[in-house]
Amino acid sequence: MSTEAIGSTTDTGEQASQGTAQASTEEQKSPTIWQKLLAETLGTFLLTFVAAGSSMMMMISHGEVTDAAHSVAPGLVIMAMIYSVGGISGAHFNPVVTLAFTLRKDFPWKRIPGYWAAQLLGAVLAALLLQAILDPVKHVGATVPHFGVIPGLVMEIVLTFLLVTVILATATNKGLVGHNASIAVGGTIALCGLFADPVSGASMNPARSLGPVLISGYWADAWIYLIGPFAGALLAVAVAWLLRGETTPEAVKTAQGN
Repeated sequence: MSTEAIGSTTDTGEQASQGTAQASTEEQKSPTIWQKLLAETLGTFLLTFVAAGSSMMMMISHGEVTDAAHSVAPGLVIMAMIYSVGGISGAHFNPVVTLAFTLRKDFPWKRIPGYWAAQLLGAVLAALLLQAILDPVKHVGATVPHFGVIPGLVMEIVLTFLLVTVILATATNKGLVGHNASIAVGGTIALCGLFADPVSGASMNPARSLGPVLISGYWADAWIYLIGPFAGALLAVAVAWLLRGETTPEAVKTAQGN
């Protein structure tokens, strides 16, 4: 056998060995289901803590925490958490986002109960902590309609439609968007809060709304924040099918984390 043939065989063997080692390392790094659930609990906890907490702080601070700050803060924390744990769980932090990914066949149905439970747990823990440190100010930051029930419901439907549309689009185009997806999603949440908070509170998230409701016991008009976001998400999924058809491997990877 010639020296070139031996060298070629050696190189091929080394490449195969390196490929096997790399695949083994990637498999070892793949997060477990418990890590995914912990990431969802943590993300929804921080979102609720910031969103409901800023609502409470507006009242306590007598205007030092402004309406604009309250509106933008949830978008900023979501942006940070997508960067932090998006690769672990997919950074849903919202039951309607989990449902939307599932309907798009990006996420397995069997994982929905675990994700929803983790998200609700995070929201409830955040509400408990807020109640402990700030007392039951403003119903522990529960979202309420400020401009009537029907306008509030319609606004939640439209806002959630916008948010889920952006999330599904950035997931599908992850190869082009990359980590900038967090900016698009966080910016959309901030935008919705800036112009729609005076109407519905701009929740777009049943877990964020239910956490404070369950702890404060303030159930008035809480159904708006269940029906509105789920209806908006269903519309967004329908439009995504019309615009893009079937899902993509990139979207599946984004929805499920690594």
